[in-house]
Amino acid sequence: MKFLFDDDTFSFETVRTTGFANYFGADLGEVLATAHRIHDGDQGSWHREWKATAARVAELGERSLSAGHRITARENLLRASNYYRNAAAFLLDDPANNPEVAALYAAQIDTFAAATALFDHPAEAVSIPYQDTTLPGYLFFVDDSGVPRPTIIYTSGYDSTCQECYFVLAVAALRRGYNVLAFDGPGQGGALHLQKLVMRPDWEAVITPVVDYALTRREIAADKIALFGYSLGGFLAARAAAFEHRLAALILDDGIYDFHAAFAGSLPLFLGSWIDEGRDDVAVPVLTMIAAVNMQVRWGLRNGMWVFGADSFADLIRKARDYTLDGIAHQIVAPTLIMNGERDQFLKGQPQLVEKALTGATTTLVTLTESEVAGEHTPAGGLGRAHEAMFDWLDVTLAA
Repeated sequence: MKFLFDDDTFSFETVRTTGFANYFGADLGEVLATAHRIHDGDQGSWHREWKATAARVAELGERSLSAGHRITARENLLRASNYYRNAAAFLLDDPANNPEVAALYAAQIDTFAAATALFDHPAEAVSIPYQDTTLPGYLFFVDDSGVPRPTIIYTSGYDSTCQECYFVLAVAALRRGYNVLAFDGPGQGGALHLQKLVMRPDWEAVITPVVDYALTRREIAADKIALFGYSLGGFLAARAAAFEHRLAALILDDGIYDFHAAFAGSLPLFLGSWIDEGRDDVAVPVLTMIAAVNMQVRWGLRNGMWVFGADSFADLIRKARDYTLDGIAHQIVAPTLIMNGERDQFLKGQPQLVEKALTGATTTLVTLTESEVAGEHTPAGGLGRAHEAMFDWLDVTLAA
């Protein structure tokens, strides 16, 4: 299903952004107007027009706040934050050193922080101890009573941030009585942009300190902590749960058994042999040619080099081999919900592999379909249907 663009990647990112409309992250009219100004497949016009929309909506938020209209200001600032995130989606020429990428990220977090000060529910910016530094995040509370509540720890993925969590999960969770602890781990959000921490496969080294932190908070019920993995977070959360057993439940959105297989599946088989053999002198030029004509591959490779701290496209693909549940999946014991988008263009078949491998846990596989407009990856555009499945399952699981 294409939405406003023929290019698959533009279509998906537009669905992703628009899908947050239910949770104050977008307005359909703004999306339509912005998309109308973008040339299909033109990354420069994508950046320019989404940035312009974000800046205009942020200015409306600031005006509303100055005039004392708190709700209007909050809603404008939330949408602006999401639009700033989207504006940077394809700025992948040396993003670690690109001042425009840094400016858009700063605008995303600034508008979101301004919005949180206007929430009707408490939201607290937190710093979670991690090795010799801290990880940035947010604690979203149902209320200010301090009563220990079931809490979902949110771990994001390949290109998302803890601010995006508010639209992906937090609003829906708060409505149902769940607190949410969202954070940026290595390779994500502030940890990547500001601290230059790159992705690591042994995510238990990240989640265990986060759980340790959660257990210091009186607002969090220690025996009702669930872990949610978004996109690549579907692998990261599962990997962590194989070693961290203080979790009452696990939600994988989507399930990923072997990220390398999912990644390499979009490339010719001979390339895999060249990369394994270290023949980068021939592999990298071919990867570069493929990336030049295939935007999805181009985006995946260029973003991955930044996130994984890879030296080349070939180095990235080799690093991805460590992102597998092979040999450890049986160690997961928490009841697990595995989400599967019928039309997932990135992870086809991976959720089924996870379900088969989790022999030590009670598993539930939920397939969301294109006919429900929920068959995309994560499932973009169908969050209402996804939340129905997730939270109805979680209510029953934690009650048990």
